[in-house]
Amino acid sequence: MNAADLPRAERLLRGLLKDDPFDPRAIRLMAELAGRIGRNKDAEALLRRALELAPEFTAARSNLALVLYRQNRPTEAISELERVTLEEPEDIGHANLKAAALGRVGEFDEALTIYERVLAEAPQQPGVWMSFGHMLKTVGRTTDGIAAYRRSIEQRPSFGEAWWSLANLKTFRFEDADLEVMRDLLASAKITTEERFHLHFALGKALEDRGCISESFANYAAGNEQRRRTVHYRRGETTAFVNRSMALATRDFFAARAGQGITARDPIFVLGMPRAGSTLVEQILSSHSQVEGTSELHDIPALANELGDYPQAIEEMSPDKLRGLGEAYLSRTRVQRHTDRPYFIDKLPNNWAHVVLIHLALPNARIIDARRHPLSCCFSNFKQHFAQGQAFSYDLEDMGHYYRDYVRLMTHIDAALPGRIHRVCYERMVGDTETEVRSLLEYCGLEFEPACLAFHQTERPVRTASSEQVRQPIYRGATESWKPFEPFLDPLKAALGPVLDDQLSDKG
Repeated sequence: MNAADLPRAERLLRGLLKDDPFDPRAIRLMAELAGRIGRNKDAEALLRRALELAPEFTAARSNLALVLYRQNRPTEAISELERVTLEEPEDIGHANLKAAALGRVGEFDEALTIYERVLAEAPQQPGVWMSFGHMLKTVGRTTDGIAAYRRSIEQRPSFGEAWWSLANLKTFRFEDADLEVMRDLLASAKITTEERFHLHFALGKALEDRGCISESFANYAAGNEQRRRTVHYRRGETTAFVNRSMALATRDFFAARAGQGITARDPIFVLGMPRAGSTLVEQILSSHSQVEGTSELHDIPALANELGDYPQAIEEMSPDKLRGLGEAYLSRTRVQRHTDRPYFIDKLPNNWAHVVLIHLALPNARIIDARRHPLSCCFSNFKQHFAQGQAFSYDLEDMGHYYRDYVRLMTHIDAALPGRIHRVCYERMVGDTETEVRSLLEYCGLEFEPACLAFHQTERPVRTASSEQVRQPIYRGATESWKPFEPFLDPLKAALGPVLDDQLSDKG
């Protein structure tokens, strides 16, 4: 069913439910429509209603598991899938979703076992091979991951996402024959829009590796232009949000709420722009005996979304409410912790937008702003296709304004709460690693440990695009990789404005 058919389908289902409001099948179909347009809360409510009416309705329970997974509630999704799998043990879709959910909570070995079993029983599954590749990459089995992606492409040659998955292995290099296949596919009128933009991103990376800068940028630009049409992003909304946050977050505002929230010191937030070095910071800290690395946790944005008129809603929050938010965050993230280490890392970059809420609910949490030269950072985003989120990243002007708004808010918080946020500049970390690591550990209240300098030797799952790079010693060439593309970056420079001239100072 395409988007144009959704209104008609909704009208038909509403008619059915008017005649019989207790029809669980019609309720389930209505939930599917809600899920298709991103109304996951509505879909969840409808599916729970269907299951109240028909507890053994397996299809509705399967849909509920998917909706819970989409809402970043993997533990609840797994619970539903346990029951669904008992009822339909042969369904590959259930197994695939369960493996993905297990990966979300860090149960990688169990997830890999499920993928291996499914693919042994039904090997002709290009989507499952790709998901298997993602999991193998996460745990550091890069060679096996490449083989899984290749298997996916063998079964479905036009599978653009699998081609991009290979490109997204930052140390992988395509063969000449791969470039020929990708070019032939892009010349075809038969591939889908999604296949096309994934292939453009992949071919852009392959050409960049060969030094074919103009053709590489042309493919990056084409992929971004096509992807931009599929997402909703209005740069003015980000600017307005930052303006409201800055108006709220004054010194007096924070002083009036001093001592509120919870006293827990567990979380270390690493935030900022994507592709700014947050995974490197996480890997360094996770190499310390007192710190557990988790991943990009979406719990702060989820809690913020529940507040209604946000960020203004923060102003009316009672001490009990702020304490409850801090406790809810720790409760939600507990599933991600698999050791008894006293500190854990939440490295969702987008948490920069929620730094006011983080400070108020978790005043003793450490907050680290991972910062990178704006042209280097923004171009790295431009050539990165994100599986979800980061809708600002598919247009150079959008990206420049987004980076500018991020810096504005961080600068404002630096003035309102001096010393509250520790900034790690990627270029400085690369240039003088030991000095920067010692400063980072001191801010976190941690003793220096040599393992933090040998971070690339730390074995742990890494779920981001930098998973391979942080398993290698510091690579200095990444700071210059944007420069061959500088002639194409004028729209980005104009959007960045004064931020481009004075970005890497301690004041941000």
